[in-house]
Amino acid sequence: MEISVPYGHSTVSAEVPEALGVDIVELPDTPAATDPIAEARRALAEPVDDFAWSGHERVGSVAIAVNDKTRPVPHQHLLPPLIESLASLNIPDAAITFFIAVGGHPPMTPDEFPAVIPPEILSRFRVVSHDSERDDLVFLGDTTRGTPVWVNRSFVEADLRIVVGTIEPHQFVGFSGGVKSAAIGLAGLATINANHTLMAHPDSQIGTYATNPARQDVEEIGELIGVHLALNAILDPQRQLVQAVAGDPVAVMESGAPLAQRLCQVAVRQDYGLVVASPGGHPKDINVYQAQKAVASAARIVRPGGTVILTAACPEGAGSRHYEQWVSGKRSRQEVIDAFHTEGFRIGPHKAFQLARDTGRARLIVCSDMSPELSRRLLLDPADDFQTAVDVALADLAPSERIAVLPHATSTIPYLER
Repeated sequence: MEISVPYGHSTVSAEVPEALGVDIVELPDTPAATDPIAEARRALAEPVDDFAWSGHERVGSVAIAVNDKTRPVPHQHLLPPLIESLASLNIPDAAITFFIAVGGHPPMTPDEFPAVIPPEILSRFRVVSHDSERDDLVFLGDTTRGTPVWVNRSFVEADLRIVVGTIEPHQFVGFSGGVKSAAIGLAGLATINANHTLMAHPDSQIGTYATNPARQDVEEIGELIGVHLALNAILDPQRQLVQAVAGDPVAVMESGAPLAQRLCQVAVRQDYGLVVASPGGHPKDINVYQAQKAVASAARIVRPGGTVILTAACPEGAGSRHYEQWVSGKRSRQEVIDAFHTEGFRIGPHKAFQLARDTGRARLIVCSDMSPELSRRLLLDPADDFQTAVDVALADLAPSERIAVLPHATSTIPYLER
């Protein structure tokens, strides 16, 4: 029997004995929008709350936050209708700026912009990449949870502030979407670090919203920024647009998050001795920083002492110099956990902590394009190839155990059905 999962821009495959039971833990089929651009137009024309385009005619400046290369947002479908809506207000192109919201990731260079911004948009409008360590930031106050809010000044000072993104599961903020593209994507490191400290809270769980302290802190940041409009997409596993939602950012989340949750939750009947987890291919496996999220999903259904195989190309390696520098020299996952608790939260090292925490009860084998030396430096057990990783894991399976395969683990919320 062949197991095949997404890997980079392609797939990887391995053979397992026919006698073994294999469960493909995949998201349910959901019809994609037949005309995604028309669906985005509909969402903008029918906002989910009382947002109105009237009153924004001829504003002096418009700032639009869009996600970076690590997140597969269908900008080719979302941005043209948004530009049409702005043009209907007689807002000139020169008044509109796109901000690539990188958060704590490295800034994108202009030669990388075509990977995010459609060429017809890129040729017409000013596009800049945020830099959380160097951009001119403005302080807006503290949230009730003590997060100091430092945000990109140019975005905050625009007359009309818009965020564009997707609503999908997030391992500790619950869901992406809404104001997050600006509240985290255009924030300073001090803000990102303070918010992400809440990942250690027991209620900061994937697939939650109103009860999630990390997510509600994000909402407070967005309120201080004063984001006027969110345009969000909900995607299927093939990254096709299922539904678009637009309007006040909080209303967008309250409307879109339940739908995204229904599309992303999958029940399983037992835990597994072996879980194969793919983030879903490029760009979700562009580096360890992003691919790590797949391990969090796999950890929900692996038995104690079992094995998780992460298949992630990671052409950009760790994806964070802070992460790579911090974990280098540490000898065990327990040392990572101890050091993280002793030193306190920092962006970058938190990825090492999450990996160590999520694999506390299971072995992790990684199949990637990274050198074995880099993998080991990141405390990842590398395999020569996918088949080798599977063969090693099968040796530890009990005769009656089944294998779980998560082809799109980052976007899947598996849970044990009791």
